[in-house]
Amino acid sequence: MNLNLEKISDISVVKINEERIDAHNSGELKEYLLQMIERGEKHIVVQLEHVRFIDSSGLGALLSGNKNIIAKSGKFALSNIQQQVMSMFELTRLNRVFEIYTDLNDAVKTET
Repeated sequence: MNLNLEKISDISVVKINEERIDAHNSGELKEYLLQMIERGEKHIVVQLEHVRFIDSSGLGALLSGNKNIIAKSGKFALSNIQQQVMSMFELTRLNRVFEIYTDLNDAVKTET
């Protein structure tokens, strides 16, 4: 999976450079997020601007990251979600679970 990590202050921004998050690559994303949390990351923003499709396993990987960081009193947010992907979050009502921002600047301002 093509992921980039950028630090903005104490926030780790994970940029997903894939068009799909599905059963073929969601395990890698889940493991990547868990490793970050185990290393002590407390604030993670996942940037989804390139993602055009997400299935239940992709949603599960993001939920796992969210759940694990909250358990360590951290914050987890999503940004730059394409409309077709946002539809999946709305359909599954996960838009009520995640902190979702229209762009990275808003996410970073809120998380700091």
